[in-house]
Amino acid sequence: MTIALPAAIKQTIKVLPSLNELEPAALQKLGQAAHLIQAPEGHTIFRPGSTCDNYIIVLQGTVRTFVSSENGREIVLYRIEGGQTCILTTSCLMTGSNYETEAVAETDVVALSLPRKMFLELLGTSEKFRSLAFNTFSERLNELVLLINEISFGHLDTRLAAYLISKSNDNTIKATHQSIAMELGSAREAVSRLLKDFERKGLVELDRGRIIITQRTELENYQKK
Repeated sequence: MTIALPAAIKQTIKVLPSLNELEPAALQKLGQAAHLIQAPEGHTIFRPGSTCDNYIIVLQGTVRTFVSSENGREIVLYRIEGGQTCILTTSCLMTGSNYETEAVAETDVVALSLPRKMFLELLGTSEKFRSLAFNTFSERLNELVLLINEISFGHLDTRLAAYLISKSNDNTIKATHQSIAMELGSAREAVSRLLKDFERKGLVELDRGRIIITQRTELENYQKK
């Protein structure tokens, strides 16, 4: 059986090849109900209290999902990139609850949007769609659990060293102390204090809006403590 797939589904399959393994009837329903959406950089995708109406698969760009405290402190939960979905969106769709977190487009974003009614129908009728949705859900949930473990039990200094190594481009990290604190789920003051300590030890050099790694090997060894 040959199905004439709409351009939106063809584009999605390029990013998420496993979608092509769906049963023909499920793929046809997906093609009829789904459509492409776009969000410019900086656009708020959802915020606490927003209703959850669509299952989203990001095709291009990056979405940052985070929680904020009353004093403005933020913790980045995860990022959604090409071929990925949002674990919180999946949860809200299945339970009919509203969002309790916030998501913002870090770059211009293109995504496939599937209405909740069709998402639930495919979960109930398509074994392969159900497997695809829950496998993705499981992967992102594991990442979230690792993040919670890091925040709860990891030492901030070793986490900071690991962050600097992972984000360095030619030994340079373009980031503010506040943005790093958000990534690590800490306070800006704590991150600034540790960066100053790293600078005193000769591991890094601090500049406005950037951090230069001056002793990469020592910093790599530090993150393994």
